[in-house]
Amino acid sequence: MQNFDPSQPDGFNQTMDSSVSADGLPIIAERYTVPARSGVAVYLATGQTLTITNPTGWQVCDFWAFNAAELHEYMSMSHVHTDLLSVFPKVGDSLVSNLRNPLLTLTQDSSPGVHDTTIAACDANRYKQLGVPHYHENCADNLRQALLVIGQKAPLVPAPFNLWMNVPVAPDGSLAWAAPVSKPGEAITFKAEMPVYAVMSACPQDVTPVNGDEGQPSALEFVVHEG
Repeated sequence: MQNFDPSQPDGFNQTMDSSVSADGLPIIAERYTVPARSGVAVYLATGQTLTITNPTGWQVCDFWAFNAAELHEYMSMSHVHTDLLSVFPKVGDSLVSNLRNPLLTLTQDSSPGVHDTTIAACDANRYKQLGVPHYHENCADNLRQALLVIGQKAPLVPAPFNLWMNVPVAPDGSLAWAAPVSKPGEAITFKAEMPVYAVMSACPQDVTPVNGDEGQPSALEFVVHEG
């Protein structure tokens, strides 16, 4: 642990070949793909919007945002909970940072709005706990790689906004794994309230029903528009 570097992944995958550009700057209105089990980071200027589409309907997207000028400021789910007094962000809600500044606003959601803000990103140790004997692609490493490939370093792996992930919260506070309720082609849109790096991971989870009962991770799509 003495030489631990939070920006360095435990393994590599297609994420290293999937960047939109060398610095994360997208072509406006160009439709991009986040390959299954991989991640992509994209730069958003203030006022630009990012629309993420779920082509299959069952694919979860682990989603992060970092202040582009200072990556130690990042979208924080615990601060979002405090700001919204809710664990379920909805259209019109601001998504704040660990410094309580608005990073993004959720502006559109064509799905039923079932997303998760309670569960940590999967990582190498999580798959060991699930009995996987070898290295398994994971969202934590997808985040690290997606930033590295555009010349940035993750200062840590924050808890993500898990788009389309269905984790029912029972009255007694217990959680459960359930398949997504979203349908093919549903999409969610965010507006940048400051320059940010947004990072998307097409979650590789294939042991629990996070990505549907069949456990078959699939690709996501996204597009950036001017505000």
